[in-house]
Amino acid sequence: MTRKERYEGVIAYFRKTRPVAETELQYRDPFQLLVAVILSAQCTDKRVNKITPALFEAFPTAEAMAKATPQDIFPYIQSCSYPNNKAKHLAGMAGMIIEKFNGRVPGTIRELQQLPGVGRKTANVIAAVVFNQPAMPVDTHVFRVAARIGLTHHAKTPLETEKQLTKYIPGEILSLAHHWLILHGRYICQARKPRCESCGLQPWCAFYQKKVRQRENH
Repeated sequence: MTRKERYEGVIAYFRKTRPVAETELQYRDPFQLLVAVILSAQCTDKRVNKITPALFEAFPTAEAMAKATPQDIFPYIQSCSYPNNKAKHLAGMAGMIIEKFNGRVPGTIRELQQLPGVGRKTANVIAAVVFNQPAMPVDTHVFRVAARIGLTHHAKTPLETEKQLTKYIPGEILSLAHHWLILHGRYICQARKPRCESCGLQPWCAFYQKKVRQRENH
């Protein structure tokens, strides 16, 4: 099977089975999504969704959060991973949005990456989800699933994975494909024990085909 055929099969499967795929983070506006994505680093969306209601009640806008110190923010987020760092990042990010971007979340990946706590993956999420730009954020799920299926070859970094995926996935469905891969990794192609028996991608999955061949040879 060529890589092109594999991509076509995977995309066709997801188009049919999951025509709508969205972030599971709960938010009301671009600023709240940015906060939630920063909190989600090395932390589950489920945990973030438990933290954010009280946080957003206390600091509903960039303006409100910019007036807070990291010490003010910390108690609201202490149950997530790396709360000290994230409290500093949130305070700094909100301050920069007020000072440099007139209170609005910036719309380009380059500008977003200037914000404290915002790396390439977070910037890509905001660009894709809020501004509907053709972006492919690569988190641990996307990195793992793309390699297992065989969509990427020898990609050692998230950036290499991003480059390979954006080469083969049409721009207009990139952000949708990002959610397809994340949700597939979260519920089917899990890290420790992929649920291959209930996966509809078997015909196109390099990992599954290899497993089948190994079974046949024993």
